[in-house]
Amino acid sequence: MSTSPTTQFVRLRVDLVLEITDAGALTGTALEHLAAAAIPGGFPDTSAAGTAEGHFSGERTHTEEAVREDAAEAIASLVDPFDLVKEVPGIELAQASWAGETIEYDPEAEDWTVGDDEDDAYYGIEDNETDDEEAVDVTDR
Repeated sequence: MSTSPTTQFVRLRVDLVLEITDAGALTGTALEHLAAAAIPGGFPDTSAAGTAEGHFSGERTHTEEAVREDAAEAIASLVDPFDLVKEVPGIELAQASWAGETIEYDPEAEDWTVGDDEDDAYYGIEDNETDDEEAVDVTDR
């Protein structure tokens, strides 16, 4: 009898609501982070048209403008999901996506809950018919 190896994939959903207490400090830190990424190994620091380096420079400029205009973009440029799991033994990050958005937040409102059911449709998650908030979506392959 032989046993075939099975890979399990787990979707970890995390919702964070952050209060911006110093937009200038946030934006400045995000811009410093982007500038540090412009050194070798990061975004190439050149604007040569028609080359890969020129493409990355243009993308960096676009990202810098977005960070200056939107605090949510500044946060998204500083937060890396890999940092959340890189020290966890026995796993490898297969895919990650994240974005920041400005929201209306009132923790006292009756209709405010983290991870509303409408989010399930966005994330493509089916109801597991439990009330267990800790339930995870695991797929065997």
